[in-house]
Amino acid sequence: MRTVREVKALRGVVASWKAVGQTVAVVPTMGALHPGHLSLIAAARAGADRVIATIFVNPRQFNKPEDLARYPRTEDRDAGMLATAGVDLLFAPPAEAVYPEGFATSVSVAGLSEGLCGAHRPGHFDGVATVVTKLFLMTGADRAFFGEKDWQQLQIVRRLARDLNIPVAVTGCPTLREADGLAMSSRNTRLSPADRAAAPALFRAMSAAVAAIRRGTPPDEALARARLEVLRAGFSEVEYLELRGAEGLEPLDAPDRPARILAAAWLGGVRLIDNIAIDS
Repeated sequence: MRTVREVKALRGVVASWKAVGQTVAVVPTMGALHPGHLSLIAAARAGADRVIATIFVNPRQFNKPEDLARYPRTEDRDAGMLATAGVDLLFAPPAEAVYPEGFATSVSVAGLSEGLCGAHRPGHFDGVATVVTKLFLMTGADRAFFGEKDWQQLQIVRRLARDLNIPVAVTGCPTLREADGLAMSSRNTRLSPADRAAAPALFRAMSAAVAAIRRGTPPDEALARARLEVLRAGFSEVEYLELRGAEGLEPLDAPDRPARILAAAWLGGVRLIDNIAIDS
């Protein structure tokens, strides 16, 4: 695996691949990798001739400077994992390569960025959309792979690629979970042992709500019960636990179309998110 940090070098490698007809996939990450990331790499390897992984802790998607400062930086460890997983090229640029002096452009996806995480993290998805747009254009990838755990983000990325005519096929990959159901996330390492033991309650409550709705329980009733179960398990706050359309993320009173239950909740100072599909 080769590591590059400048856009010119990145484009040179990609051009050499494409000159011989090879397809290119990209897996954007912020590092602090776990098996969920590696599942994206495996999907990318199966779907393209060459795989680029990116590691960039994007300052524009953090609402609080202290959150940016404490985000784990483990590039050496991550690079070893990526090389073992079969990545061809690691793009790990410094901030000035992504946001050079005088940078003044922002990408914003209206509608999809509002509500859910967007309501609680103002500007977050503008930062995500901007950096993902740049990574797509820098890498020239034919395909891109994202985890379904960040469902709202996945829909935003799909929309920006379509709206901006960026020729990249965006693929969502299933959420990987621990044995007890907790969605894999870099944030899980910040949970205390007691909080880690309580964390799977979020997935259990959401799963119970899905089962109840499928049995005919009104969604409002099922979701209210799920919120209460999460709080009883020791979570300090449920930011949202809602039924939304799967693609447009519109609020739903009933799962009369492809839908998801999406949730965000706080446990021990750590914000956990998750989502589950519900059949229409």
